[in-house]
Amino acid sequence: MACSRSIPFVRSLLPRVQKPRPIRRERVYRSSSSTLQLTSRSRTQLNIPVCQLRTASTTAAAVASTNTAQDARSSLTRLKNLLLGTTLSLTLIVGFYYTTDTRSSFHEYLVIPCLRYWLADAEDAHEFGNRALKALGRFGLHPRERGDPDAKGDLAVEVFGHRLRNPIGTSAGIDKHCEIPDVLLSAGPAIVEIGGVTPQPQEGNPKPRVWRIKSQNALINRYGLNSEGADYIAMRLRQRLREYAYHMGLGIDEQGEQIILDGEAGVPPGSLQEGKLLAVQIAKNKWTKDEDIESVKKDYVYCTSLLGRYADIIVVNVSSPNTPGLRSLQKTEPLTDILEAVVGAARKVKRRTPVHVMVKVSPDEDSEEDVRGICDAVWDSGVDGVVVGNTTKKRPDPSPGYSISEQEQRYLSEAGGYSGPSTFGRTVALVKRYRKILDESSYMRADENSQPSSTTKPPSAQQPLGKPEQTAKPPSSDSKDQPSIGSSIASSAKSLILETHQETQPPITDSEVEASVSRDKQHLKPQTPEAATDSQSQPIIRLPERTNPFSSSLSTAAESSSSPASQTENPTATSSKVDSVPSPSPSPSSSAPPSSSSSSSDPPGRKVIFATGGITSGPQALEILEAGADVAQVYTALVYGGIGTISKMKMEMREELAARKKEQGAVR
Repeated sequence: MACSRSIPFVRSLLPRVQKPRPIRRERVYRSSSSTLQLTSRSRTQLNIPVCQLRTASTTAAAVASTNTAQDARSSLTRLKNLLLGTTLSLTLIVGFYYTTDTRSSFHEYLVIPCLRYWLADAEDAHEFGNRALKALGRFGLHPRERGDPDAKGDLAVEVFGHRLRNPIGTSAGIDKHCEIPDVLLSAGPAIVEIGGVTPQPQEGNPKPRVWRIKSQNALINRYGLNSEGADYIAMRLRQRLREYAYHMGLGIDEQGEQIILDGEAGVPPGSLQEGKLLAVQIAKNKWTKDEDIESVKKDYVYCTSLLGRYADIIVVNVSSPNTPGLRSLQKTEPLTDILEAVVGAARKVKRRTPVHVMVKVSPDEDSEEDVRGICDAVWDSGVDGVVVGNTTKKRPDPSPGYSISEQEQRYLSEAGGYSGPSTFGRTVALVKRYRKILDESSYMRADENSQPSSTTKPPSAQQPLGKPEQTAKPPSSDSKDQPSIGSSIASSAKSLILETHQETQPPITDSEVEASVSRDKQHLKPQTPEAATDSQSQPIIRLPERTNPFSSSLSTAAESSSSPASQTENPTATSSKVDSVPSPSPSPSSSAPPSSSSSSSDPPGRKVIFATGGITSGPQALEILEAGADVAQVYTALVYGGIGTISKMKMEMREELAARKKEQGAVR
């Protein structure tokens, strides 16, 4: 205890020792020579040997050089990343434009073979392709025809008063349930046909029901008109039309819908695209008995009343080989009754623009009696045209040079309709027959209607005795003002009234005639600039003089059209060509041939013909058009060739027309 107490006392006696101050460390700065800078004072206080300072200086220089190398590598890495990102972006952009262009070979030589390899069943592959196109279409990534090759108007045709951009269309069966009509329209055709659609939903025949004959590029199907029903398809079409009206700023309600249907938007209500049309194929349900014509008519009328509102063309299918008894409806009497009912329903559709009706006939009913009976039904019912061709129950001979495997032989023995290139010859022959008979009937009916108004009056129609003959005075040549349309109509009406009443009634006075004419003039449209502008803005018009760019011999056509004798001997010669309407202001670069015929050369009330069956190339399309068809439709070619088939066919047509024109120029 005493020792511990003495320690503080001893510490107080010891002299104070000053604590050493901490050595001040100088900061190290990196100079341009990358050496370690230390003051002499700090070096003395730290007692650092000179050799160690040299070592530190060398280490710092190495570190600095390493940092410089790393900086250089970072700059190079950034440059590489920039180049890689730019290349990747350009590759994606170019790849997008290439893969979404229908003219690329990607679709035919990669997409289609992959679908066949992964999906052996033809129907599964077809449905997968439609679902893929539908999904891509939602984001605008679907294939489309780029460059607008139809803008020149060299393939334009006139159908139902519309100037179509080209004469190519797709047949029903590609889009049965109206899932991708806009995607198909963007692929290049001028007409897309959806369906067939039945009044009530039906599943069709049991699966499997579609087989590929690869060696012939053909198909056999017995779908049996599987459909989701007219109500469901009409709902899809209505939603599509209302969305278009909404994007046009017309609203998404019924009022905006009616504006589109009345043609005030300047586009057809079905396709919603200028120069293109949408056709909807309709059929009866399989449980509707064929003998009960009234029930069959109700099926077709029900579909027309629902779907005709949103379609440009209604196609009446009475030729499917996979619905028992359906083809029996192609006989003249039942077919006339059905078509008359459909035409009546189409005229009652609530819209101002007309709905055109066509009938689809079978290639197997090809006897003279069958063809003439169908043509009579077409004329008697008032339909606007015929779709010539469908799948056939017959099995054509295989193409030369190709052998059919045992598996394909089994497929050929399956029940169903056959479609493929082997049917092209029959389609051409059938189109020629329908065109000839339809045009002959047109001339005959025109002659029958014109007989009562013959220039040589019978004795009973001569001028009554004691009454001077009344003749219309010619317009004065020195009049400065041209006669108006109203005055021309008034003059014509006056003459017509006089001629009509002279036969059966006592002579009437001029005052009665003038009173009748004045009443009619009150209902005439006034000839004002505003009225003329409204008339020109109508979406459906009668187009001017028509041309035929698909003639294989333009000089021959011109000579025949200029020869009155040839027109008298063969009045239907010009009807075997397809007429095209030139653009109002053709460009100098247009390769369309000169006009060889006018609209006056067509038979009165000329019926439109769509042809389908075996058409796979541009030259074949030209041949079918020259045979008398107005539009060539494709189905099997699209299944085997992919979505770029339409663009490829149109390119081949242009090349063929250019070659013909060059050859004719060389001959001259």
